[in-house]
Amino acid sequence: MEMTLRTNAISNGSAPCLWMQAGIVARKFCGQDYQCGGCKFDRVMQKAARENALPREQGSIVKGRKEKIVHWKDRLRELPASKRPCLHHMKRRIAFRPCFNDYHCSDCEFDQYFQDQYSVYAVVKPVDVLDVYGIRFPQGYYLHRGHTWAKIEEGSTIRVGLDDFALRVFGMPDKIEAPLVGKVVKQNRGDIHLERGNNRAAILSPVSGVVTDINPRFRETAETAIDDSYSDGWIMRVHSDTLRQELKALCLGDETEEMLKEDVGRLYDLIEKTTGPLAADGGQIAHDIFGAMPELGWERLTQMFLSRM
Repeated sequence: MEMTLRTNAISNGSAPCLWMQAGIVARKFCGQDYQCGGCKFDRVMQKAARENALPREQGSIVKGRKEKIVHWKDRLRELPASKRPCLHHMKRRIAFRPCFNDYHCSDCEFDQYFQDQYSVYAVVKPVDVLDVYGIRFPQGYYLHRGHTWAKIEEGSTIRVGLDDFALRVFGMPDKIEAPLVGKVVKQNRGDIHLERGNNRAAILSPVSGVVTDINPRFRETAETAIDDSYSDGWIMRVHSDTLRQELKALCLGDETEEMLKEDVGRLYDLIEKTTGPLAADGGQIAHDIFGAMPELGWERLTQMFLSRM
């Protein structure tokens, strides 16, 4: 597979925002090398697009200043498939290439190939850890929509843990229970359990397989174990024979960023409806949202963020 990478650094004046490229806004340039996760403008536009989507689905007419706002991907989907620009072209990383995968990057073979090549050859500074409003997620890890992650190790072994978003929303757990070694776990089944005080939540496994190892640090308290949820804070290792098929249901790369941005937006919406604007530092999600605002409801939060498939 041949590919020409663009190696010139992006200047603010030559980097039209994705929303501008899709024709949603007339003029907006990106000054963050297309790292949309930390962009306040992108969050505002995402929220407006979500608010417009429901009435449109119900056949209602959306009125007002923001009535024309739809997600930039939805606008581009109106184009013939051969004219829909690949996301990497929109981010000025490659020459024009059409997207034939409906902007589902996690299923795209080219996206997987590009991520490998770009991390080695692109002059634009590679990002080892994705940052979405202060939420960290490492490149190369797969993300389940229930906020567990999967990291492929040697052979068919997968290391599994809980992501930074979940720990920020639910706070540091008192206890995390993983299945015993030798037990079978199933993708999208609540095989892991998190406890905080009198509250308990089932956490969905990102993959299926046989548990081969449990983090010995969880023999102490969870707070001691989770120094870094993506390294020392892993929960279990699993041997999987169905990995290739199940990875298609997980997020990787740009799709991970989109999912985290969506859930940050849903969290902000819930907070604003329940308690008013979120007190945040520089637009970042604070630590221990539930501890600071228990009125959001443990069950409601678990349903919104830990039960998604």
